[in-house]
Amino acid sequence: MNKHTHLGVYGLAVWEQSYLLIQKARGPYVGKWDLPGGRMEFGEPPEAALKREFEEETGLIPMKFSISSSQSTVLQWEIQGKPEEVHHIGILYHVISLQGNQLQLQHIKRVADGHDSLGAEWFTLDQIKDMELTPFAKYMIDLRLSKERHSELKNESKVN
Repeated sequence: MNKHTHLGVYGLAVWEQSYLLIQKARGPYVGKWDLPGGRMEFGEPPEAALKREFEEETGLIPMKFSISSSQSTVLQWEIQGKPEEVHHIGILYHVISLQGNQLQLQHIKRVADGHDSLGAEWFTLDQIKDMELTPFAKYMIDLRLSKERHSELKNESKVN
């Protein structure tokens, strides 16, 4: 079985309580919804790769972001009828602000980019709960929700 490691950068952008996701066009996650991002080019700093991948896949450029964590997963899939094992490592970011105004944020690339994305879309949490997500997308959305719940509980305890 062929084995390889894939290292990439990915970011979770939230706007008006909606999450920006792309649908995977190829690879082991084809058809699933993922965070915008991807592979770093040789010598490319992670933050530059995040900006480049975001723009390629969504048409938007992250202006402020903070590193959240790194995650990895090992998965098996078939490529051209041959089994392959991939160790997928992601450097994960919270995207704090995106370049552009509200009109620009609405006009994202909703069509295939010719590489990894079949198109980008903003989704509410209600929409996301029934979607097939990649492990990194699920992790980051769950992490954001956990932080929001923690913040709400903290605020409630201050009031009482």
